[in-house]
Amino acid sequence: MSSPTIEMLIVFCIIAVALALFITQPIPLDVTALLLIVVLVLLEPWTTISPEEGIAGFANPATITVLMMFILSEGVRRTGAVQLLGERLAAFAGDSERRQLGSIIGVSGFSAGFINNTPVVAIMIPVVNDLARRTNTSPSRLLIPLSFASMLGGMLTLIGTSTNLLASSIVARPEYLGRPFSMFEFTALGALVLVSGSLYLLVATPYLLPERLTPRRELTDEFEIAPYLTEVVVPDRSPVIGQTVQQALADVDVEVEAVTLLRNGDTFGTAIEEKVLQPEDVLLVRTDREAILDVVDLEGFDHVSQSVVHDANLEIDAKAVSGVDAVSHGADATDEGRATPQVLAEVVIAPDGALVRETLASVRFREQYEATVLAIRRGPEIVHTRMDRRPLRGGDILLVQASREALDRLGVDRDVIVAQEFTQPAFRRAKLPLAIAIIAGVVGLAALKVVPILITSIAGVIAMVATGVLEPEELYDAIDWSVIFLLAGVLPLGVAMEETGAAAFLAAHAIGLAGGLHIVVVLGLFYLFTALLTEMLSNNASVILMIPVAFDAAVRLGGDPYAFVLAVMFAASTPLLSPVGYQTNLMVYGPGGYKFTDFARLGAPLQLLLTIVTTLGIVAIWGV
Repeated sequence: MSSPTIEMLIVFCIIAVALALFITQPIPLDVTALLLIVVLVLLEPWTTISPEEGIAGFANPATITVLMMFILSEGVRRTGAVQLLGERLAAFAGDSERRQLGSIIGVSGFSAGFINNTPVVAIMIPVVNDLARRTNTSPSRLLIPLSFASMLGGMLTLIGTSTNLLASSIVARPEYLGRPFSMFEFTALGALVLVSGSLYLLVATPYLLPERLTPRRELTDEFEIAPYLTEVVVPDRSPVIGQTVQQALADVDVEVEAVTLLRNGDTFGTAIEEKVLQPEDVLLVRTDREAILDVVDLEGFDHVSQSVVHDANLEIDAKAVSGVDAVSHGADATDEGRATPQVLAEVVIAPDGALVRETLASVRFREQYEATVLAIRRGPEIVHTRMDRRPLRGGDILLVQASREALDRLGVDRDVIVAQEFTQPAFRRAKLPLAIAIIAGVVGLAALKVVPILITSIAGVIAMVATGVLEPEELYDAIDWSVIFLLAGVLPLGVAMEETGAAAFLAAHAIGLAGGLHIVVVLGLFYLFTALLTEMLSNNASVILMIPVAFDAAVRLGGDPYAFVLAVMFAASTPLLSPVGYQTNLMVYGPGGYKFTDFARLGAPLQLLLTIVTTLGIVAIWGV
């Protein structure tokens, strides 16, 4: 076995640093990918990557196709197609937990074959939560299966995931298969994987997935906020009369935040900082558990003995404020308005959104979204104090008090996911037949090889705008730019691995470690190793690193490289062991109240099952 060359060693060093950055994420993944381009080009004499090759990923067919698929998925989302299907099946499922589970798995699995699985899960989370509340079912029993099924469904077609499109683009190069995958080329295997995984989830979920959230539990209990809330009243002749809420609380020694203001039967929620205090005003304030007794001594306020706080104390019903004008109670017309109906809601931080790594203070969350954050949950951990200074992570769930109008605006914001259904979103249901026809045309023409998927997807986007399924200004917000930059950035690394011989070197060592095992066993080991690697990296980075190695290993073993490429591609789309392995896992982590280990509890047996099913399925359909 030959020693590595200086070119290989440099590429291996770049890979090692990239892996460390991908795993620890001191900077975003897409920024790391751009850094890869810079380093590979600067070290061109050893990496062989020229400036033109470094940026070629931005013009790669896979990158452009993925970009177009994000827009097409948004068009389908705007029509409410997935939600409509979910609601119909939820009605069919009724109170049967097994039928609910089957319906959710079926909807998410099938939909993800034709729409990116991230919006599928985002749409289904509020549907699942609403179903769980109506039927007294724990959402913990349903949300991980939702995420897992969406991953499995993504393997039905070429456009099911960005991983499939990226793998297709890689193998189309002359040194590999020399052609891209067709639309339904691996659908038989994808269907086998989806059916096997779905049956496992139906059988195993009731036994392996615990109820982390109690059915029909009030949000105030679920987030344990009662000990952090108390009421104070403005007595007659108080020195704070005439001051705004913000001024009155600015100089106190205790860290407090006003949540609601009660005045003459009216209750005001967000945007109360500038309201001028009057005698007998009552403020509901939030503070540290340790400082709650200090609130009794707040200057200018009297403490009110507070009964146990329930959701009803924080939700302001529309009937209670309709027709009641705060001006009629003597308020300054420039200061007051009508009390706005408020509700409590759970809002999930999107894993790929702009709020990740920001704080509530840095984005001025209360002012920007007109919503008051009462608590933050990260898995089983609940945070009540110093929330404004805590960097947000994807999957964090915020308990907010907001108006229904504010929640409607949050519902169309890509940076967050509202986890409940409060009002019927403004879906373009009339455009649903057009959206389905456009998707069918994109898929059908590409499947018949009349036009490449790159061209049909671009034409599909144009058709959606022309027919009014999407507004022109919605195109750019529909794209997950972090995925696009990640795709473009990591592609040159795969080229460098192949051209410097680094991939062949790793393949030779992998075969040596296999120790003469049967080729089918080696195929299964490649699947399992790729799946485990994807738990630490992104799925697209895993494909970039593993396809060159798997291809060269197959050639050295005298096997079919196509079979090894499929194993790597399928494995990279099924990281099932942790909430950080895939963004849909992070999306359900908070709403399900899960512990970190819950994903492995249900996912580890499924991972082993899929290793066997996928490996044997490849052997049975294509051989090795």
